Amino acid sequence: MTGAERGFLLLTSQLGNPERRPLTVAQLRLLGQRVRQLSPPVQDRDLTVEDVARLGYDKDMAWRIVSLLEEEDLLEYYLEKAARVGCVPLTRRSAAYPVRARRLDPDAPGCLWAKGELSLLERPAVALVGSRKLNASNEAFARAAGMQAARQGYVLVSGGAAGADRQAQSACLEAGGNVICVTADSLAAKQPQIGMLYLSEEGFDRAFTAQRALSRNRVIHCLGDFVLVAQSGLEKGGTWNGTVQNLRHSWTPVWCFQDGSQSERLLCQLGARAILPENLKDFSLLTRSCENKIAF
Repeated sequence: MTGAERGFLLLTSQLGNPERRPLTVAQLRLLGQRVRQLSPPVQDRDLTVEDVARLGYDKDMAWRIVSLLEEEDLLEYYLEKAARVGCVPLTRRSAAYPVRARRLDPDAPGCLWAKGELSLLERPAVALVGSRKLNASNEAFARAAGMQAARQGYVLVSGGAAGADRQAQSACLEAGGNVICVTADSLAAKQPQIGMLYLSEEGFDRAFTAQRALSRNRVIHCLGDFVLVAQSGLEKGGTWNGTVQNLRHSWTPVWCFQDGSQSERLLCQLGARAILPENLKDFSLLTRSCENKIAF
């Protein structure tokens, strides 16, 4: 791990300590801009409180920044603990940080913790989102999407939740495919599995919270070359909120299963496109139609 990566983690991660007050990514970006303007520049030594104060910070903030950087022992302990359960950090300064996640800038995750096959981040991918309670036709669509991802050499990106996520993931793995699961709970408890990569924001050992589940939806949407919506609630729920957020920011193209629901019609009015199960047989057609803005 490079010095830049270590510094990033020291400044932006709780490192397993819920009382720790790291910087936000925006605060870190501002700090980086100010450090580069420091004259004379800081070279081959650690920042001091005096250095940081010269950047325009008050004494309390300067002390906070320097104190975070000094907790090398805590960082080393946290990294060793992560390594014992097979987890590694991918910071925004890491070479392996997924390029697609940068679509979220300035709100891209500062660090994604990973467990499994990192090479899956470099392959073509389709994201699948959907409700926990599915109608029969919507469940069939989710499973068909997972199976086709495997057959066509796409990695399936999903969230591991009950319903559409698990149906699609199971179908993909059963067909010999690969899955990236952006989880909202602890990576430490995940069992290594062939063809699987688990990702998590904020730490490898953070427990499930509803807020983490909502936050990770944007990561799921951005890690795919396009997104398939198997089923959505009407103007509520994580699938609806994540999809609307994607459509507003134009992160990735969105295709909704044409199930005749009001939620599907409203999402299409916001910029999604309708799709039927038979249209899943060639993902390249979906990609080309989005690039050329051609109606399917």
